[in-house]
Amino acid sequence: MQSSVLAAQPKIAPMKQSAAPAKAKIFFPNLDGLRFVSFFVVFLYHSLLSILSYLKDASPQVYKVVEFLFRNGNLGVNFFFVLSGFLITYLLIKEKEFTGRIHVPNFYVRRILRIWPLYYMCVVVGFIGFGLLKKMSGEPIMENANPWYYIFFGANFDIMHTWPEKPDALLLSVLWSVAVEEQFYLTWPLILSLVPLKKFRYVFPTIMALSLIFRSFYTGGDDHDFAVRYFHTFSVIGDMALGGLFAYLVSYENKFKTFITNMHRSLIVMIYVLTLVFTLFKDQIFVPGIPVIFERIVIAALFGLIILEQNYARNSFYKMGKLKLISSLGIFTYGLYCLHFLGLYFAIKLMNIMHLNGSLNAVAFSMIVVALLLSVGISLMSYHFYEKWFLKLKDKFAFIVKK
Repeated sequence: MQSSVLAAQPKIAPMKQSAAPAKAKIFFPNLDGLRFVSFFVVFLYHSLLSILSYLKDASPQVYKVVEFLFRNGNLGVNFFFVLSGFLITYLLIKEKEFTGRIHVPNFYVRRILRIWPLYYMCVVVGFIGFGLLKKMSGEPIMENANPWYYIFFGANFDIMHTWPEKPDALLLSVLWSVAVEEQFYLTWPLILSLVPLKKFRYVFPTIMALSLIFRSFYTGGDDHDFAVRYFHTFSVIGDMALGGLFAYLVSYENKFKTFITNMHRSLIVMIYVLTLVFTLFKDQIFVPGIPVIFERIVIAALFGLIILEQNYARNSFYKMGKLKLISSLGIFTYGLYCLHFLGLYFAIKLMNIMHLNGSLNAVAFSMIVVALLLSVGISLMSYHFYEKWFLKLKDKFAFIVKK
């Protein structure tokens, strides 16, 4: 059954003239569901490294299957980068169209109110709270993360320098991507505010090309080159630039947007099949050398096409917005992403307190469910009792709000 394009495309309500200027309203009904799916594959990846690691020796065949399925779940972070590039760029373009310019200070305030409260709470919990928990349980504290990097949103560089060692407080290990996003937010509105709208089409390919050139200097199979390719801002910024390019191409009527809107179902199937193939067999396809240079940009292009298909294509098989539970949880994905290691940590502690054998399949998979429920619960509490107080202020500095 074909989905109505009106239900798929972003809904935009124009600004009205009044004593207090009305705010334009834009809503992409299928993005929240995509956000949750991206978080969930990251959650499964981290479950593989923690809870499911108990199965490695006890149930090697089961472990091989879950390892094959979940080993590249960290690509959910790549999806977040593409999605951020797409959404932020689209909103900035519309702000420029509606108001005549991009209000950079307002943008910074909105991002601060959305990102900083939870981020810095995680920094405090990671460096102080986690140490207290380990001290109470008699575990040694072996933190190798440098707090100054985290305070000033440089966590990706800290992890890049210590790799393959990770922070002792695993809660800190996911903050590198938030740091990259903040670096993106710092520069992106400045660039787009200085460049005429018609010239945007040159900005995004230029950044993507420069990112590929940077990656071409780090094509080895050793830990150092991998860390630079995976964590360095210049290496991953191409994901966001590609998301920005797609946002620009669908922000006005043109042949590309018409092509996406009328995309045939056979092409939609091909996009999802290729995405599955490239994510499952990433390491075999993008081997060290020339292929690994293009790893992120190819996968980002597929992720970007999924975003466009979900929000613009008439012939989609199914729209994520129809999955009400998934979409409603998608609203809390920032908290879920930042805090899910607490869910995993407490699930493992619960398993040990109850003297459950983690090497049993039933126990291991049950603990994943428990960890997910704990993660959702912690994130909901964080959102409603903490983050929401800051989010109430966010729209005061916006010219475009969620409908």
